[in-house]
Amino acid sequence: MARPSVIQLAIKEKAALYVAYIPMFTEGGIFIPTAREHRLGEEVYLLLSLPDDPQRYPVAGKVAWITPADAAGNRTQGVGIRFPKDEKSAQLKAKIEEILGASLTSERPTQTI
Repeated sequence: MARPSVIQLAIKEKAALYVAYIPMFTEGGIFIPTAREHRLGEEVYLLLSLPDDPQRYPVAGKVAWITPADAAGNRTQGVGIRFPKDEKSAQLKAKIEEILGASLTSERPTQTI
């Protein structure tokens, strides 16, 4: 079986985190703009950097969302990674939601829904 691909994603600002975060996934998730082909269920090892945080968060997630190159509404091509059900991911989800705060309930469009 192929090794999971490793993706580094550095999110520099809160607005970028807002459009990438996927709160509809119970464990949390993040959208990664990429032209690389991925399959649903494929394992991806993500090194995620958040705004104003020097730490990189390792996530062994799975592809749970795919936006193709020619998606409607000029959506960015890429994949949504679902965080695993573990303590580290729960802490990461809490950290992301703390950074986003009130903007989580915003009606602004995101990269996913």
